[in-house]
Amino acid sequence: MENQQGLTYSEIRQAILDKIPAQVGITRIEFEGPRLAIYCQKPEILQENSHIVGEIAGTIKKRIVIRSDPSVRMQELQAEHIIEDILEEAGLVQAYFDPALGEVVLEVEKPGVAIGKNGANVLEIVKRTHWSPNFKRSPPIPSMTIRQIRGFLYSKSKERERVLRETGEAIFRPIYQQTGDVRITFLGSSRQVGRSAILVKTRESEVLLDCGINPGSRNAIGTFPRLDVEEFDLNRLDAVVISHAHLDHCGFLPYLYKYGYQGPVYCSEPTASVMTLLQSDYIDVTNKEGKVPPYSPEDISEAILHTIPLSYGDVTDISPDVRLTLHNAGHILGSSISHLHIGKGLHNVVYTGDFKYGPTALLQPASNYFPRVETLIMESTYGGPDNNTPSRDETESMFVEICNNILKKGKVLIPVPAVGRAQEILMVINQYMNSGDLLQVPVYIEGMISEATGIHTAYPDYLSHEIRDQILKKGINPFESDYFTVVKQHDMRDEIVEGGPCIIMATAGMMEGGPVLEYFKRLAPDENNGLIFVSYQVAGTMGNRVQSGMGSAQLYGNDGKMEIINIAMPNFTVHGFSGHSDRRQLMNYVKRLRPSPRNVYVVHGEESKCNNLARSVSRLRGIRGHSPRLLDTVALA
Repeated sequence: MENQQGLTYSEIRQAILDKIPAQVGITRIEFEGPRLAIYCQKPEILQENSHIVGEIAGTIKKRIVIRSDPSVRMQELQAEHIIEDILEEAGLVQAYFDPALGEVVLEVEKPGVAIGKNGANVLEIVKRTHWSPNFKRSPPIPSMTIRQIRGFLYSKSKERERVLRETGEAIFRPIYQQTGDVRITFLGSSRQVGRSAILVKTRESEVLLDCGINPGSRNAIGTFPRLDVEEFDLNRLDAVVISHAHLDHCGFLPYLYKYGYQGPVYCSEPTASVMTLLQSDYIDVTNKEGKVPPYSPEDISEAILHTIPLSYGDVTDISPDVRLTLHNAGHILGSSISHLHIGKGLHNVVYTGDFKYGPTALLQPASNYFPRVETLIMESTYGGPDNNTPSRDETESMFVEICNNILKKGKVLIPVPAVGRAQEILMVINQYMNSGDLLQVPVYIEGMISEATGIHTAYPDYLSHEIRDQILKKGINPFESDYFTVVKQHDMRDEIVEGGPCIIMATAGMMEGGPVLEYFKRLAPDENNGLIFVSYQVAGTMGNRVQSGMGSAQLYGNDGKMEIINIAMPNFTVHGFSGHSDRRQLMNYVKRLRPSPRNVYVVHGEESKCNNLARSVSRLRGIRGHSPRLLDTVALA
């Protein structure tokens, strides 16, 4: 079995056996997804002599993980008692054992204390229990989604072990043809916002970048990616890479498992949690609307079982001739720019997904440095020549002024995506109410916002440096405030609507279902109330129609019958909070991308914006801009 570097599996095995002392007691060496797992009876020896593993990894050019053999692992309950003793001063909150990996995830209040000086507690836990500890700071707001995912993977540990082994065997299979003929096919998001799906093919591999839906479409052929064409063969697909958790990028992923896909999904760790939350909600909303969802909860579970989370910067083999590295995209929590290194330097593709190349309160700006880039595939949501948003200070001032004007007589309704904009707006509201610049009124939060915020606090390393340090170093949770009230019971809505001035934040961000419509029905007829849009409204969605000045809306009432709602409340749009790059930022990103790409393919934008941005990019020295049509296939190498 030969891999990209030319070493056979037997040569890899021999290199490992030559360097690891016999007393370690190796029991097996096998693939574990994109890594090579070495199972042994005394992992503590390698824990104490970590240079040995580093030398081996350098020789075989593969990521290596050390696992204890299941036969030497202590019984879980007994191991937990010992771990509690070792971590007595660290504030152990929860322990999650993963038999498939021989790891125990330990949620603690003080990770630094838990690790111990020079990793002393890590070594002590490995020595005494033969479980490998993985420390996580206990999130200030617990996430039910994360707990459910961990519980599910625990219950499916044998299946998870099989999935990882089969994935590894597929990645490190023999290469039958010299890598060449790199092609990309645009199965969605070409000259439109929504249903992102781009197929990358070599002679040896097929990788799908995103698999989303179009929330604004009213027919199946326009809602889902074009997986019905001959260029796409589910049986030949090696991997799916999900850039981030918004449904227009991941909402169709479980459908692949419904129809037999058994391969891996790669994404960041936060994305793995958030996309499960949003896909489950998508099924729930679809059912409530009396429609048939394209997949079931069981299909989402299959996706969870096959998801391999990656950290930013990890270089990972995902097929015999393709390596993936994820980088920060600055769009929402865990959003990633994907760098594909194809063959032995044959071609390098950077796919931005949705990205923000500018400052926000929540995240760091998108990465723009890569080892090599020949082809850039980038979004253009705000790619029009007049899509330049105001500065952050101007944006916040505009938002506060609009809110204050409405709150003199009425209520403010803010439709928000549960992930990203919701957390951003919460921090802005809290800041300006504390300073006295924004009227101090109750702020009601409904929908998945609280659960999504809990997931944010579970992954502070993916947030801006300022927020990360507040959570990790100061023990401050910036998402909590005395002004905020989470609406947990639906019967609170009448009281809120009949009460005094307030701010209501509710999902969904494009008003396609969700609790925001319940408030909209009640508040829309009163001209004293106001609606504020803080995120992009896809053409065809309810939000887009309201934003465009629609005078009335047809919505289902509580009795299930259609009602006509008169819209008297004014609506306002504040663009500067968007998680997308505006026109200036998009052009600056291409100019500052290092190294500079030769070709730029512009997607995920209205047709006029894709075309205009592509023409502008082509004016840059040495770069050609393209605005591909749906189902276009282009050769890159």
